[in-house]
Amino acid sequence: MTAVAAVAAATVGAVALPASAADHHPGRHHRDSVYISSVRYDAPGRDDRSNRALNREWVDITNDSRRPINLSGWTLSDRDGHTYTFRHYRLAGRATVRVHTGYGHDTRTDLFQDRNRSVWDRNDTATLRNGYGRFVDDASWGRGDRDDRDHRDHHGDRDHRDRDHRDRR
Repeated sequence: MTAVAAVAAATVGAVALPASAADHHPGRHHRDSVYISSVRYDAPGRDDRSNRALNREWVDITNDSRRPINLSGWTLSDRDGHTYTFRHYRLAGRATVRVHTGYGHDTRTDLFQDRNRSVWDRNDTATLRNGYGRFVDDASWGRGDRDDRDHRDHHGDRDHRDRDHRDRR
């Protein structure tokens, strides 16, 4: 092999390696595309602890990639350790699922934790982990946040997500 051919082969190999490595890196795709997009922790209306009131408390999980993501085994938890585990659920590409606190029938767009008490406090953190227990995303709100940069308004239907928060991980 001539020196020119060897340099050309090394250059092609070096250019191809990063694309190949990125395609086969497990877990990387999830951090970049699945995130907590919205939280309603203090539902409007009377808090009478009814199932209807509990289901007005929710967390939205969004997949902004084109590919569906299997969330089976993933968890959503609060600071107190209340944990919801996703069972047999695939989040479509470019889709959002709303995880309600109360009881209900799971659909493609709405899942239910089947709890009879509120989970999300006025000062709390929602943490999303993949099926291997690895951190995917979190969202914090209320007074006394550990990191003021993470404090975002999660009340209501507004999509609050800022890409700088996701990209800093």
